Amino acid sequence: MTGRPARPLLLCSGSPRRADLLGAAGIPFERGPAPDVDETPPPGVPAAHVALELARAKARRAAERAPDRVVLCADTTVVLDEAILGKPADAAEATGMLRALSGRTHLVVTGVAVVARGVLHAARDEARVTFRALSEVEIAAYVATGEPFDKAGGYGIQGGAASFVTRVAGDLETVVGLPTRIVRRLVAAP
Repeated sequence: MTGRPARPLLLCSGSPRRADLLGAAGIPFERGPAPDVDETPPPGVPAAHVALELARAKARRAAERAPDRVVLCADTTVVLDEAILGKPADAAEATGMLRALSGRTHLVVTGVAVVARGVLHAARDEARVTFRALSEVEIAAYVATGEPFDKAGGYGIQGGAASFVTRVAGDLETVVGLPTRIVRRLVAAP
C-alpha cells in the first residue's frame, strides 16, 4: 500500500539563515510565518536556558496555527557574564555589544523545538565563541554595514563578523542559529 508522501517540515521563522541551514542539510521544508511571541526572558530561567524556553513557546504558538503540520521553531541567545545580549535596537547598542564581546569568550545557545501531532520535542545546544580584540574602527565599520541589527549579540558569524572570531568550541550551526543534527533527531522522535 502506498501513502501520500509526508508534508515537509514547516519552519516558522523569519531567519533566512535558518532556511539556508535546512536547505544545505537537504531537509525538506516550507516557510511559515514566525509566531508572535514575547521574547522577554522568562523570570527565573537561567540565561543559558532562555533560548530553549523561547523555542518551546514559539513552537506551541506556531502549532496552534498549523496543527496538521510538523512545526519547527528555534531561538538563539548570546550570553556574556550571565547576561543575554539580544538583537541591538540601534547603532549605539550594537557598538556596546561588540565592545563587550571584544577579546572575550561568550556562550551562544540555540533552542530547537518541534511539534508533531500535538507532541512537543525540544533540545538546546551551546557553543563558546571567542573574539579577538576589536578596534573602534572595526566596530564602527561593521555596525555601519547594518548586519548587526537582526542578530543576537549584534553579529553574524557567517557574515562580516567571521574575521572577529578566533575560536568556536561547538557546532558552528548552533552559532548561526539552527543545529540541523538536532532538528533531525527531534523530527525522528516518537
